[in-house]
Amino acid sequence: MKARQAGLAVAVAFAAVGGAVAVDKGADRATLERGKYLVTIGGCNDCHTPRYPESDGKVPESEWLTGVAVGFQGPWGTTYPANLRLALQAMSEDEWLKRARSAMRPPMPWFNLAAMTDADLKAMYRYIRSLGPRGTPAPQYAAPGQTVTTPYIVFVPQNLPPAPRAAAR
Repeated sequence: MKARQAGLAVAVAFAAVGGAVAVDKGADRATLERGKYLVTIGGCNDCHTPRYPESDGKVPESEWLTGVAVGFQGPWGTTYPANLRLALQAMSEDEWLKRARSAMRPPMPWFNLAAMTDADLKAMYRYIRSLGPRGTPAPQYAAPGQTVTTPYIVFVPQNLPPAPRAAAR
């Protein structure tokens, strides 16, 4: 029993420091490569990986998708890019499919996820889970008017032309 507990403690400690954890034994290499490709071309790292845009994408894969504590603030409040590595560890594949097809707050382009095939969404899920848990959860959503203490980007268009007027009847 002590050997089993020691083994579990080592596994937990390894995961906590960001070690690779094989969490999806059912994913074949082609599926994982497809998932990585979709995450890359889908721009997931642009928001969900710290320093990704600023480094021209030169962030080690081991640090991908760990969430960012810089918020996006607009009329909806302030949202933060989630730590997908932790979020997907807590979701079943079916829960992920449902979530990926649900409306989300800006600036998340959820409509792009919603248009993907089940096979593509499953490949993304399996790839992200294969990275293993790492990092801490992103800050929680802040409602409009709520004080925010983290850095944030004001995500509101400026100098928009006036909306066309409705024709008089």
